[in-house]
Amino acid sequence: MASTNGAGHPLPYDTYREAVARETLRLTEVVKGADPAGAVPSCPGWTLADLTRHVGALQRWFSTLLTQLVQEPPRSRDIELGLPETAEEYPDWVAAGVPEVAAVLRDTDPDAAMWVWGEDRHARFWARRMLFETLVHRVDAERAVGLPSDIDPVLAADGVDEFLVNLPYAGLFAPGVTKLRGDGETLAFRCRDAADARAEEWRVRLEPDGFRPVPQAEIEADASAPVTAAVHGDAGDLLLLLYGRRSYQDPVFEVSGEAAVLDNWFAHTAF
Repeated sequence: MASTNGAGHPLPYDTYREAVARETLRLTEVVKGADPAGAVPSCPGWTLADLTRHVGALQRWFSTLLTQLVQEPPRSRDIELGLPETAEEYPDWVAAGVPEVAAVLRDTDPDAAMWVWGEDRHARFWARRMLFETLVHRVDAERAVGLPSDIDPVLAADGVDEFLVNLPYAGLFAPGVTKLRGDGETLAFRCRDAADARAEEWRVRLEPDGFRPVPQAEIEADASAPVTAAVHGDAGDLLLLLYGRRSYQDPVFEVSGEAAVLDNWFAHTAF
């Protein structure tokens, strides 16, 4: 499976649609019966009720955007959520929305042009975004209740790509991203468990006026080009690292190069 580092998508649209439903139901299974007031350590200040409500509300919001194929940034996020009266009912409320979300994704032309906040200005952006928003929060919930987590390496690798491709546009809600600068340093993130048994790599270059993902064709053309800092790990661990759920100092990673460059990166990319 080749990484894209661009607006193209290495996974079929139906894969996103099916994975959104699967990950959503996995999350509801984790939180159902758990204390809604329980803390979510990876989302400081949030309870399990907050996390569950966030996922359900966000999926309904994304579905509204897709149904309307909005062409301009929405002025309001007010939609009818049908939120239950008690937090104990939130898991069932989220699960009850799965068929509707699946229907919206099924009925939407993935190639339809529409407003997005990221790079790929088509409806498929939101399916991909919804998947990784849900998947990462499923892991948050599992951690909160003390359960182990597993992430499909194919999905995880695509999630790394999705994160890095869209990060330059995330200043809208992650202002630190707009201040990420450098002097030509190159960071590399490399996964050890690519689906085709060939290591998959992403690079980002920090420049005085910002940063940009290095196109995959450029990486393949000059794979031996020096990098300033590199992190090697399994795709799932790399995904959680980029989302701030792991530290590059964790023993699951092999790190080389200048730690200061990595510190600069993670200080500005948290959201």
